[in-house]
Amino acid sequence: MLSHAEILRGAATVAADAAAVLTRMRGAPWDVRRKELRDVVTDADLAAEAVVLEGLRRLTPGAAILSEEAGASDGGSGERWIVDPLDGTVNYASGLPWFSVTLGYQRGGVTRVGIVHAPALGLVATYAEGEGARLNGEPAAVSRTRSLSDAVISVVLTSHFSPAEVARTVTVIRRLGEVVRGVRIIVSGGLEMCWVAGGQTDAFISLKADAVSHAGAMPMVRAAGGRVTRLDDADARDDDTERVASNGLIHGELLELVAGA
Repeated sequence: MLSHAEILRGAATVAADAAAVLTRMRGAPWDVRRKELRDVVTDADLAAEAVVLEGLRRLTPGAAILSEEAGASDGGSGERWIVDPLDGTVNYASGLPWFSVTLGYQRGGVTRVGIVHAPALGLVATYAEGEGARLNGEPAAVSRTRSLSDAVISVVLTSHFSPAEVARTVTVIRRLGEVVRGVRIIVSGGLEMCWVAGGQTDAFISLKADAVSHAGAMPMVRAAGGRVTRLDDADARDDDTERVASNGLIHGELLELVAGA
């Protein structure tokens, strides 16, 4: 069985190949199809996914794979990949740079390797158990912000939210807007968690989270000194739908602010 470092090196190549496909297809005409409510899937999603699935099956032939568009495939090795070959599809389809290829590799139900490759931003974030988290090769470290009044926080408000989920998220945004330095809505969860891990932002909130966007990035935040929990302060897992990632220093104050939303 390959080591975590070997898995990371191989997966980094796969992510780079998929990122190259996305870069090449940017601005080209392709089909955009509705998926859920106002969410969409594009030809670029499917092209990047094909590259990712082929590459990961070659790297770890016995591993199961859970992917954004293709769904789940079985494996017999006890290994699993959780991947989103294009996290931030609406941004990508609109010509915005906030999108990435996100990959998470698990053994025994624990993410051991993670990669977030955002080609339009020149960002490659990596995690390997025992080696920590890195952003463009440099060790990742969360911010030292200690007060919400000094914090910049991103919140997910996306096209597949129901009216009730929109209302709930708007409540959180309103509360944050009355207290924090800045609120941002980016909607590329893996990338946003990398910003928390690297100290560019202080926290990230998603009230309708999914595994494929976040599995590879959650351990990056933790390895960089931060926390990723549910709203009840329990450590977030892949199947949790609520996630709050922060530098840890503002975590308690942040959870108090959004409690009951």
